[in-house]
Amino acid sequence: MDKLKAMSTFVAIVDQGSLSAAGDKLDRSPAAIVRTLAGLEQHLGVRLLNRSTRRLALTDEGRDYLQHCRQILADIHTAEARLDSHRSEPAGTLSITAPVMFGHLHLTPLLNHWLKQHPHMRAELTLLDRVTDLLEEGFDLALRIGHLADSTLIARPLGHTGYVLCASPHLVEQHGRPQHPQDLAHWPTICFAPAGSTWHFQVDGKPWPQRIDPLIRANQVDTQLAAARDGLGLCRVLSYQAQRDFERGTLVPVLSDYNPPPMPVQFVFPHSRLLSPRVRHFMEAVEGALRERLAEAVGDEG
Repeated sequence: MDKLKAMSTFVAIVDQGSLSAAGDKLDRSPAAIVRTLAGLEQHLGVRLLNRSTRRLALTDEGRDYLQHCRQILADIHTAEARLDSHRSEPAGTLSITAPVMFGHLHLTPLLNHWLKQHPHMRAELTLLDRVTDLLEEGFDLALRIGHLADSTLIARPLGHTGYVLCASPHLVEQHGRPQHPQDLAHWPTICFAPAGSTWHFQVDGKPWPQRIDPLIRANQVDTQLAAARDGLGLCRVLSYQAQRDFERGTLVPVLSDYNPPPMPVQFVFPHSRLLSPRVRHFMEAVEGALRERLAEAVGDEG
């Protein structure tokens, strides 16, 4: 049995949603697709898909095996793309998306430096504070903060960042410091409007959701930070977003003992798209610097 061919067939069946569509994608007959799937299930000794006349559904074993298949196939594509990247200078257009402030602070300077070194490259950088659909919106690469809900993406970890609660020194001097997340019910706060009016902490190792009554609801992180600097209330942002204020002393962290666990920061790209040499080249060029920047921000938070 050609295991790689069988894995690719299984992934195509899941992604295309039917045996016939997978056959069209792979330019093979439906009968050949059925034989390959049956042979794979027989080889593994488990059923991967429950099949009816109307739909296909992954079994628990199939769902687990699918993740391994995606990673194995992605690793093969990665190895081949790396060889290609060593053979030629990157050329073409790199389409990348990232969160707004992270893009401004960290990604843009590294991208600009990379473009200066590779004159045959162009870039389309889109900064958005929302999760994008890479395939539908045509992005080669995304920088994401948080755990992946989409199993069709491959991730390259860069580090971690977590939420921090911030106050101006003047506000602390006037009101002291909150001692427990529940105290925030009586404190002036500034919230990021898309995230809602519940802040999440960790108390005794368990999640603690805390409702707040915001004085200001802002749709931009910069607006939150500016209001907090002016002493209007507490704001809660990601550690890298407050890093400069902590360094300058314009904001100080509070309730640090109750911060929730940090979230992963990662490059992500579609598993179904062969990673091009230009994307591979860019990631390898900047990921070291991004890891250092994230480590510094986490260190400052601590």
